[in-house]
Amino acid sequence: MHMIQKLLLVGTMTVAAFAPIQSGAVEADSAPSTIKLPGRGLAEHDFLYAGESKQRRAFIVRHAKVVWTYDDPTGRGEVSDAVLLSNGNLLLAHQYAMELISPDHQVLWKLDAPAGTEIHTAMPIGTDHVLYVQNGDPALVKVVNIKTGETKKEFPVPVGNPKGTHGHFRHGRITAHGTLVLAHMDLKRVSEYDANGKELRSWPANGPWGVTPLDNGNVLIVDRTSIREMTPAGETVSTIIPSVDSPVYPLTSLQLAWRLPNGNTLVNNWFNEWSGKLDRTNAPVQAVEFTPDKKVVWVLRSWDQPDLGPATTIQILDGKTAPEKVSFGDIR
Repeated sequence: MHMIQKLLLVGTMTVAAFAPIQSGAVEADSAPSTIKLPGRGLAEHDFLYAGESKQRRAFIVRHAKVVWTYDDPTGRGEVSDAVLLSNGNLLLAHQYAMELISPDHQVLWKLDAPAGTEIHTAMPIGTDHVLYVQNGDPALVKVVNIKTGETKKEFPVPVGNPKGTHGHFRHGRITAHGTLVLAHMDLKRVSEYDANGKELRSWPANGPWGVTPLDNGNVLIVDRTSIREMTPAGETVSTIIPSVDSPVYPLTSLQLAWRLPNGNTLVNNWFNEWSGKLDRTNAPVQAVEFTPDKKVVWVLRSWDQPDLGPATTIQILDGKTAPEKVSFGDIR
């Protein structure tokens, strides 16, 4: 059993007031350029932003301004998942731990990954429970009560290489009908499980990083080369291939994608700080929004004033149903 701890603040709060961005196309944020980017820059959406990098940071952007920042300079690991709850608390999974952070930066709860394991995805269930996936040998799906520390559910999930912990999983999500969709990176598939760990169905994918359940019952799968909407029966509804559909704004490292309330698809583009140094004269874009007919209507590139860093997850703050309002079996 893992120890549940009340901790003091390990991050710092930064509230910045940046000049509002005007409507219409805007210039790239990262470096002097004559290239105009579609959309309204930081003003296009209110959103939570976080990414895998050498720093563990998360940002909330509202009305074109960074209004809240979490920065954990003393921890370990990379931020792989971040969910903003309806009460303003932030659930972070950063490889070697999960934390629940209050709006005033108090660490309300923390769970450390056991030695030899990693945690890259975590989902709130109500206000008392968190479902997470523990990479390791064996790999496990677990639901923990964050107030008591009790493990309420646990079942193993298969992996391709039990010893290749880092390559097992990055992303999973609970569906509206109380199942779990999970991207198996090293098994090259996405699978759906019931609350007892029974695999209900699977979809083939090339090293899938992300999967998002959609309101219509389909799933949005992100692998190394494409973003596909798939039906439960395995039919492909739509496909975005960045090399074809976004040649002007290259998406070279896909991780997650989301279907927005307006029907558009938002895709992030990650920059690997461990494999190269950022060229600020030609910085990569961090997110691209596509219409259903694949027109690019918003491009995010913000590497300076503010520097949002690499992109892994973006949660659009549009007043939709709170992300914790899900159930998993008898856990609500």
